[in-house]
Amino acid sequence: CSTRKKKACHLPKLPASVPSSRTQMASTSPEPAATETGDSVKIRRLQIADRERGFLPLLSQLSSCPDLTESEFAACFADLAALGDDHVILVAEDPAAAPERRILSTGCLFVERKFLRGGGKVGHVEDVVVDAAARGRGLGLRVVRRLVEIAKGAGCYKVILDCTPELRAYYAKCGFVEKGVQMAVYF
Repeated sequence: CSTRKKKACHLPKLPASVPSSRTQMASTSPEPAATETGDSVKIRRLQIADRERGFLPLLSQLSSCPDLTESEFAACFADLAALGDDHVILVAEDPAAAPERRILSTGCLFVERKFLRGGGKVGHVEDVVVDAAARGRGLGLRVVRRLVEIAKGAGCYKVILDCTPELRAYYAKCGFVEKGVQMAVYF
């Protein structure tokens, strides 16, 4: 979903009594235990309530991310949630933090279906960011590793990502190796 000049994605606003299947991104794959390191931070799928927990301000630390109204966010969320396990957004949440700053890290996995390799799948990791105040705690590493696990479980034959040269060593710690050259056209 994209917004230009604050246009919504033309989907209806979700009422307050929406079932949980429409307020969090559904999964057909099992999720791991809430924590991996014994701290209170949980790695989980994005929920619609994460708009109020600091999700958009966190994304703005990565790239331009204008604030979306509640209905714009709900429409984009519905578009992405409809893709199921082909578009997974994970967040690292600290329930002990202030309500508007609970989301400390996020990352996305997009699964591309191909004709190559007998109808194979490629996982694309995107939009990985850790809140500046929470860096150095391994949260990004946990999110990226979980995204890679999900891609493997979905049958992807590889997982790729693009990063700046300064982040090569970081993603090497996540198990990635440099391969090829990224090219882009921006609109």
